Amino acid sequence: MPLMTPEDLHRFLETEFPQAPPGIMVATVDDTTIRVRQKTEDRHLRPGGTISGPTLMAMVDCGFYLLLLSRLGPVAMAVTTNLNINFLRKPDPGHLVGEGRLLKLGKTLAVGDFTIWNEGETEPVAHATVTYAIPPKRQ
Repeated sequence: MPLMTPEDLHRFLETEFPQAPPGIMVATVDDTTIRVRQKTEDRHLRPGGTISGPTLMAMVDCGFYLLLLSRLGPVAMAVTTNLNINFLRKPDPGHLVGEGRLLKLGKTLAVGDFTIWNEGETEPVAHATVTYAIPPKRQ
């Protein structure tokens, strides 16, 4: 069972990480997966009218961070050590849906992947692999 619910995760972002990308909402979370929704606006678009790469990368990073927190509890200092993203097709303006999977949770590293779709579409716009470093437990 996750240690943190979607409501707990939203509260954590509000109090501990207000710099997190705005507009990310957790829809569901369980032991190994998370589903998030990202509201996008004009500021998320790049020239040509597509959602920018940095917006997609921030969604991956924040979404996987929230998945990890749901398992570990509010460990604010867990940090990204690697994020590799493949942009598969042009994301149209509009909201995004992302799904992250925790593939391995070790003592010092967590590894997973994350897929993003335009809301309502079936073909993904991006896929990423992510590794996070987990801080040692304090005595």
